[in-house]
Amino acid sequence: MKNSFVELNGRQRAFALVDENSGRELVGPEYDMISPHLEPQNIVPESDDGVILVKGKLNGKDVVVISIEGKFQGGGIGEVSGAKIVAALEEALDDNKNGKTIYPIIILDTGGVRLQEANYGLLSISEIQNAVIALKKYVPVIGLVPGRVGSFGGMSITSAVLSYLITTQKARIALNGPEVIEQEAGVREFDSSDKDLIWDTLGTRQRVKTGIADELVEDDVETIRTAISAAIDQKKDAHRTDQADFYLTLLDKIDFSKPLTTDEYRKIFSETKAEKHEIPVTVASDTPGDKSRGRLWFEKLTGIKNAKSEYPTVLAAEVDGKEYIAIVPDKHNRFPRVRNGEVGLQEGFVISKIVNKIVDEDKDKEVKRPIILIVDVPSQAYGYKEELIGIHISLASSAAAYAKARQAGHPVIDFIPGDAVSGGFLAHGLQSNRMIALADKSITIQAMSKASAARITQRTIAELEEATKHVPAMAYDIFNYEKLGALYKLVHDVSSWDANDDAVKEVHDLIDEAIASTKDQPTDLHFRYETPIAMASGRKATIKMREMVDDQWDK
Repeated sequence: MKNSFVELNGRQRAFALVDENSGRELVGPEYDMISPHLEPQNIVPESDDGVILVKGKLNGKDVVVISIEGKFQGGGIGEVSGAKIVAALEEALDDNKNGKTIYPIIILDTGGVRLQEANYGLLSISEIQNAVIALKKYVPVIGLVPGRVGSFGGMSITSAVLSYLITTQKARIALNGPEVIEQEAGVREFDSSDKDLIWDTLGTRQRVKTGIADELVEDDVETIRTAISAAIDQKKDAHRTDQADFYLTLLDKIDFSKPLTTDEYRKIFSETKAEKHEIPVTVASDTPGDKSRGRLWFEKLTGIKNAKSEYPTVLAAEVDGKEYIAIVPDKHNRFPRVRNGEVGLQEGFVISKIVNKIVDEDKDKEVKRPIILIVDVPSQAYGYKEELIGIHISLASSAAAYAKARQAGHPVIDFIPGDAVSGGFLAHGLQSNRMIALADKSITIQAMSKASAARITQRTIAELEEATKHVPAMAYDIFNYEKLGALYKLVHDVSSWDANDDAVKEVHDLIDEAIASTKDQPTDLHFRYETPIAMASGRKATIKMREMVDDQWDK
């Protein structure tokens, strides 16, 4: 095992990838940049918050290695660790823009969002994804999933936007972990005690065969170095999030009312050839759709009564020069796991086609169309077939499309009249320039349901609720979310279900105001760090970490 990469800790992994004596760590443990959100929950923090940054050379090329320590809080991403990753990626972006080539390498050994800092984790992961997408215009961003934790949650969505993903056979890749699927959908959907099922579905041998990862290598330091170096030299890019037509064609071939084995799926995958899918048109109908806050506000803001689309869970329409997009429930949908408005396999790919078409149509226009996201998503879809096929690629396709649109100059504005939860929010909401939310107690905004969060963090629901009193990022309500500083406006005089004429006018006016506020502003996500709440308290640790990485980057 002396040459095993998997057996190394996060810091050893980072230094193992760079040429001997070339590595320099940034904001190492001696700076004691701990998370301020763990000790109030009686959790011992880590002096580097579980992320190691090392600048050095790989076969003579400048690289920055971002290594997530899976042994600390399951490799979960919180405020400080997330800010550390984002800061390093943005420094690399600035260098590449200025003609100084440096290649980012991300070692993923992570469960995704750190549930003890839930909403900070979601914000940070969306910001990581934004930086990766911007960097890919200049250099490939290489990912490595060695194990033992693997790659789960929002960081698996991130893995799908990376240029190239290398794995060992000791890792797993998925959006939802087996225990979460079992908690949310039942043991008949996914038995978390069935290890053979888990590895056959989520293991990297299966993932490479079905395009979720790109290369399976031996657990050997030099072999991994060689694979990463080759990916950099050959500028490899899987373009995973640009394959909406392929996946929509594949989904057309699968009967979601019947069982599906891994062997059957591999056969369907290998035989599928992409067919062009038309962009869905939303029209008025005589038949009302399933009731939801997202549907209510989409219909009120667009003026389309009983809105209906070829893909019934995705509504999109251009009105007065703005594109409105909503995800809504459909109780008779052929995908059972999205019948309550969840974001699933089809939704992410359809949205990516809609948004990418807008970007393409407006590429030569001086003024870009605003894109208005109406957010009412109770979560991502939890299901065996969703994980087997790779739901995280669908969500990444949507997130990447929104990020590309914003980076191309399109104002991307959230209006949140309903729930904004977990991967659903990452896919449909968190890549926006501005977020407007209603101050309504019925809105849930979080990284995971209370039952699943309690199970994963090994707490009772009562203990979880007690922790939210001390850490606003763990709370489930929009009022605590406001304390993080990410919102553009919290609307206090309009309720979720009260879309009367005055309320609709007020929301329209706020959307127009938000669009105007983006004029001549950066097309990134820095606004979240610059609000008065963010600077005073909500993102203080984020701002400090960014300053420290910037200060040490060129020393």
